[in-house]
Amino acid sequence: MGVMLQTFFWDCPHVDHKEFQWWNYIREQVPSLAKVGFTSLWLPPIHKAANLGGPSMGYDPYDFYDLGEFDQKGSIPTWFGTKAELLSLIETAHSHKLSLIADVVLNHNSGADEQELNPIINQPRWTLFNPKSGKFPRNWECFHPSLYESWDEGTFGEMPDLSHRNPYVYTELLKLARWFIEELGFDGFRYDFVKGYGANTIAAFQEYRYMRDGKPFVPYGVAEFWDSASNTLHWVGEANFSNSNPVDAFDFPLREMLKSLCDQYGFSLNNLITWETILQKQPQTTVTFVENHDLRDEGRPIINDKLLAYSYILTHEGYPCVFWHDYFNHNLALDGTPNGIAALVGVHEKYAAGATNILYIDDSLYIMQRAGFDDQPGLIYVLNNRGDNWNGRLVTTNWSNASFGPVAWWSKTDLSRPINQSTDRDGRAQFYAPPRGYAVYAIK
Repeated sequence: MGVMLQTFFWDCPHVDHKEFQWWNYIREQVPSLAKVGFTSLWLPPIHKAANLGGPSMGYDPYDFYDLGEFDQKGSIPTWFGTKAELLSLIETAHSHKLSLIADVVLNHNSGADEQELNPIINQPRWTLFNPKSGKFPRNWECFHPSLYESWDEGTFGEMPDLSHRNPYVYTELLKLARWFIEELGFDGFRYDFVKGYGANTIAAFQEYRYMRDGKPFVPYGVAEFWDSASNTLHWVGEANFSNSNPVDAFDFPLREMLKSLCDQYGFSLNNLITWETILQKQPQTTVTFVENHDLRDEGRPIINDKLLAYSYILTHEGYPCVFWHDYFNHNLALDGTPNGIAALVGVHEKYAAGATNILYIDDSLYIMQRAGFDDQPGLIYVLNNRGDNWNGRLVTTNWSNASFGPVAWWSKTDLSRPINQSTDRDGRAQFYAPPRGYAVYAIK
């Protein structure tokens, strides 16, 4: 399915000294990212934000249609740049066959121009929006509590939540969706905080009959539903009921398992098959990830040996997402070597296809096989949680009389190249991984 890159982290324009230049900065990386094997870029929210405490990451939307054109909320450009620079990024990405995923924030707004009296609760609220784009002006009737619904599914701080059952709001949101796909050229959506509103909004975004260049266009979609696997799958089922373009969901339970793998001393690899994850139950609608902007900056980062987690998501099923801060700022890309994320992205795109079969597992050793499909021949993945020496086992694979060589590997203490292995006529061979590390083998 490809590999997604989350192209931002919290306060990235400030941290990397690229304020108002982030779109240009991403665009400069596009050729190398495409060469490595990335297939899609998830961008941060593109609209003009409220910026109440200074420039923000966009999760406080004010003017959905101001992409850095209008002098409002403290600047003309957004914190990431201008509309022209954004469109240049989209064009460059498409020319390198990378798709673009827009981060859409549909639950709440911020930065209203005036307070209004909400007659339902007889209280003043900041709900009058007169954006300079002139598009999607809002008043109190557009927000909870509204005339159209009595229950607000989830609040986000003190920002007023949009009432999606208001026909005007619902229509304007669908217009916004069309604008993203048909005019700006985005190829899909990342839906922020979907707990805050009904799943029918997501179904409408996914199901809409978009047209691009005179042809029907079907967008990709992935939702942020931060919860247990069972609750997430319940939401996915609700959103995808009678939906011909199903939406995916990020696998937060899997990420917690991967954090335990990396940070918990004595973590048993048997947990890899018993931990309840979305990937385990429904891999076809799962986006796997190791880190994101919220977890890293809300006190839940993975501290140790993060490449173990990346080796897992980039060899297993699901749609893997790589975090920009890990790839660039933490220097885990290690492009040009077999020891980092870049090599694992290449492994995913060249080899990781077909059914997943566990060939061996115990507390400290996990050996898995991807059977291959079409032009991706499959792989053998070995994960060693033993910190003192190499670890491996004799296993029976799908391939008889085949020669395997390592295509990616890493260890905290030993970066020696694993030796080639050959299966016998029954498909048996020994596969090893270095101490507290992994190795990925493919047919030579």
